[in-house]
Amino acid sequence: MTLGVVTHQPPYHRNPATPVVPSVARAGWFRRLQPGQRVGVVLGGALLSTVLLCCAGAAVVGTLADDPGQGRTAVAAKASPPAAAPEPAVSDAAAPATAPAPTVSAAPSSPTATPPTVETRTEKETQTIRYAERTVKDPSLAKGKRVVRTRGVNGVRTLTYQVTLTDGVPTGRKLLRSVVTKQPVTQVVAVGTKQERQCDPNYSGCVPIASDVDCAGGGGNGPAYVTGPVKVIGVDIYDLDRDNDGYGCD
Repeated sequence: MTLGVVTHQPPYHRNPATPVVPSVARAGWFRRLQPGQRVGVVLGGALLSTVLLCCAGAAVVGTLADDPGQGRTAVAAKASPPAAAPEPAVSDAAAPATAPAPTVSAAPSSPTATPPTVETRTEKETQTIRYAERTVKDPSLAKGKRVVRTRGVNGVRTLTYQVTLTDGVPTGRKLLRSVVTKQPVTQVVAVGTKQERQCDPNYSGCVPIASDVDCAGGGGNGPAYVTGPVKVIGVDIYDLDRDNDGYGCD
């Protein structure tokens, strides 16, 4: 069913000097209607709106039958009130172009660390063992005199170590054994203990100094004795030269 819409046109005025105000003309037209006419206009407008809504609903139902998704969208669009005009916004196009961010490449993975090479080896060292010294008394030597009877010889000690090397560099050392590979020889020194006799300067041989000296094996009674011959170089105080030939105990 097609309904015609009756619009009221303002009267044409030949005199262009008199302006026509549309809003006043429309308001006067509705007021000039009789009350019954006004009711008819209102009811007609309501009826027209109802018919338009029914037609629009039928179209929406048909659209939903063909495409439910589009139908729902259309219904939502029809049902929602008209959106307010958007506020002016700064266009993205007006913004200065931003340089593209540089692509950050993934850092190369660090190479796997090679485990250190550890090895062990044995090393030997030698140490000198200082010989000891021992002294013995010798009554045949003059008192205080020292004579080496056995010469000392140093010994040798061999040390064996276990050496740990990390990548060729020594990092540890451990003593495995210590062996005396050469025994030292003790040095023997003889020390004289013989007392020096005091000799009388009147004789060239050593005639002891005493209260009296007699020839050994003779008939004298000492207390000291001498074995001759001895040469008299001074005064024969012990009367050893009995025949006055210059020699005593001959």
